Amino acid sequence: MPTLGDVLEGKEICICAGSGGVGKTTTSASIAAGMAAQGMKVCVLTIDPAKRLADSLGLKELGNEARQVDPALFEQQGIEIKGELWAMMLDAKATFDELIARQAPDEESRDRVLENRIYQQISSALAGSQEYMAMEKLFELHTEGGFDLLVLDTPPTRNALDFLEAPKRLTQFIEGRSLRMFMKPTGLAAKVAGRGTSVVLGVLKRIVGFDLLADLAEFFNAFSGMIDGFQARAKRVNKLLAAPTTCFLVVCGPQGEPIDEAVYFHRKLVEAKLPFGGVIVNKVHYPAERLRGEVEDLPAALAEKLGDEDLARRVAANFSDYQALAERDARNIEHLASELRTKGVIRVPHLDEDVHDLAGLAEINRYLFATGEERVAMAAGLA
Repeated sequence: MPTLGDVLEGKEICICAGSGGVGKTTTSASIAAGMAAQGMKVCVLTIDPAKRLADSLGLKELGNEARQVDPALFEQQGIEIKGELWAMMLDAKATFDELIARQAPDEESRDRVLENRIYQQISSALAGSQEYMAMEKLFELHTEGGFDLLVLDTPPTRNALDFLEAPKRLTQFIEGRSLRMFMKPTGLAAKVAGRGTSVVLGVLKRIVGFDLLADLAEFFNAFSGMIDGFQARAKRVNKLLAAPTTCFLVVCGPQGEPIDEAVYFHRKLVEAKLPFGGVIVNKVHYPAERLRGEVEDLPAALAEKLGDEDLARRVAANFSDYQALAERDARNIEHLASELRTKGVIRVPHLDEDVHDLAGLAEINRYLFATGEERVAMAAGLA
């Protein structure tokens, strides 16, 4: 079974994908720390509204520019950072503004878009803007070439496919007929104005405080000179995502629904011809192998040790429930590996506490970069 280090060898981009609530943020941070420990200059990018990544890395806050993590913080947890670890929290609005500034043919066009009320609304609310801007920032940092490896923690969504489909929706909006109709001098703006709607627009102006139609026309006309640049850049971004130096890691939980979502997402990756690296399953219940078959009457054995038969029965029942969860997880993961036809399934155990600091990241890091045999031994308390 390959280790995570083997999977990421020669990679320049690692994208952690999966549905919300499966531990992508902590997994991304742990991967970045692990690769930095091996001597690489790594940057981890996230869009995490709870700001858990900053807390986990010992930073007060993260912004739209990368910040270096103090290696001494990891050394206190037994991890030597031989390279460099950087982190940033993506600001989709700021990234969109930067993209507009780069694509604008001149300063006047740039300012007309950035100062336009319509743009200020859609740049924050447009469906898929977070996902698209995550890819945009990834592309920007890769083009600048300042890091050996970029690790992207994809946006928290209920459906992991949103990450793959949202950029397509955004480019469809840019290329759409409705947008081009607005850009024509005789387009929708002129037609609307010619249909006796001046009274309605006057009412709207009083309600919203500005001339809605005029702002729409201004935005679309100013934006028209950037369409070709957006299209060309989108093609380059898609090419980067499909490159052999890019790796998609699917992150999921061991329950049935997350497993099914991981299988479906993997299928979509294959259909899109995007490079799949492996699966990380978080919060796995490992079976307690040392007790299996060694104790004939567990309640009696526990009662002798604890001196309390009622407590012994409850502990034995709890142990039985845990073993049932472990067997369920094993079946689900076996199904996952079979469906994905891969041996690259990395299991991270269910820890006693949620990961919210460097100590937790260090614990996850041990499992991510261990061999399969080492992970089983650690989970059994033998290492």
